[in-house]
Amino acid sequence: MSTSRPTYQNLELQMIAGQWRAGSSSRQLDVINPFDQELLARLTLANKDDLEHAFLKAREAQASWSAKGPAERAEVLLNVVRIFDERRDEIIDWIIRESGSTRIKAEFEWGAARAITLESASLPNRVHGRIVESDVPGKESRVYRAPLGVVGVISPWNFPLHLTQRSIAPALALGNAVVVKPASDTPVTGGLLLARIFEEAGLPAGVLSIVVGSGAEIGDAFVAHPVPALISFTGSTEVGRNIGRIASGGQHLKQVALELGGNAPFVVLADADLEQAVRAAVVGKFLHQGQICMAINRIIVEEPLYEAFTRRFVERVKSLPYGDPSRPDTVVGPVINSRQLETLQAKVSKAKAEGAVTLVEGLAEGNVLPPHVFGEVTPEMDIVREEIFGPLVGILRARDAEHALELANDTEYGLSSAVFTASLERGVQFARRIRAGMTHINDIPVSDAPNAPFGGEKNSGIGRFNGDWAIDEFTTVHWITVQRTPRHYPF
Repeated sequence: MSTSRPTYQNLELQMIAGQWRAGSSSRQLDVINPFDQELLARLTLANKDDLEHAFLKAREAQASWSAKGPAERAEVLLNVVRIFDERRDEIIDWIIRESGSTRIKAEFEWGAARAITLESASLPNRVHGRIVESDVPGKESRVYRAPLGVVGVISPWNFPLHLTQRSIAPALALGNAVVVKPASDTPVTGGLLLARIFEEAGLPAGVLSIVVGSGAEIGDAFVAHPVPALISFTGSTEVGRNIGRIASGGQHLKQVALELGGNAPFVVLADADLEQAVRAAVVGKFLHQGQICMAINRIIVEEPLYEAFTRRFVERVKSLPYGDPSRPDTVVGPVINSRQLETLQAKVSKAKAEGAVTLVEGLAEGNVLPPHVFGEVTPEMDIVREEIFGPLVGILRARDAEHALELANDTEYGLSSAVFTASLERGVQFARRIRAGMTHINDIPVSDAPNAPFGGEKNSGIGRFNGDWAIDEFTTVHWITVQRTPRHYPF
């Protein structure tokens, strides 16, 4: 694999309203490698004027983009896939350096972003209207499906390439224009890199803008702006609630697609394959340092397997390599920044203070926090109640399968979940009683397929991404009737 630096250069400018230029704010943003503190880029931030230009240009450009035939829109997406393949090493290198991703995770993310782009290339030919029956003589009742217009995307820092592309690609494929506000920690892989790729792929100017600005300065304005018909947000439940309030309570009502926090249970029933469950738990917890909304947040083990599972899990976790994320064998790399590290260290202290038994721990080296495992945790502890978003995990003891289900559902969240059992049918019945948008039997909760519905229940979000569900999110229906013969009216 090539170790050369990316040839995608000059990513210190933003793509605003069809032009690569600096933002108009007086503030600058330094984009820093979380592992070695290398300065990757220095951006002049955008302000509300830049946001206004981006949305107005998107509205203008969207009309001609949506008028293009499905084959022409699909071709742009297929060109993006081709560029993903040609620039694979460069893209992966950016993911590693900007988000602190291990090479394992970066390659996984590149593949997921490529897959959703390829899936999206098929969407223009999967949009269908309907003819529905009418009780009125001579009336034809038609239902047309059309793009929403302009979609606003606010993307996160943990899987910046994929979780931005998950909204951009289907929205564009279906004839929308898109304006993206990427996370300040990852503006390159969360937007600017994708803008360059789409430009190379032949997307018309103005159809996609990337506006990098302070949330305090443009965040609320991004949601409240009259142009976007939908705001697609991936991030914390707290911020998602605020977006929902602005979108539903402001002057300009709009739809939202919210993929929010999680508290994923990983349930190990007494008849589970112990070794397979342990291997899965290690990956499902520590991939990308646990900084994934679907990452295992709670391990729940039925009493007969608790001691054996805990012993084998601890053995495997102690052997995990951590440190430089660019090394091919590193499993745990740096967390995104020092603020996140301090938050996680506070969680460690709180778990100890609440009586959790420390089974694995280590001192931070820079932003690299070694894995931490706690045993004998109880449902009221913060490490169980709150989303962790880091390489920490607690193991709960369940009396029996019903108690395990009770523990799994004892949360305000409901994104992803998993259950291990020797009986697949028992697993299905158990899974259907978990209040979550996604449950995986004998696999990890970290799973995302481009043609399967991705989303959560309760405080984990609203809406579904991927496949036909993306068509529902990024288009609207228009009912049109045609009265072919004169209708008789009562007066």
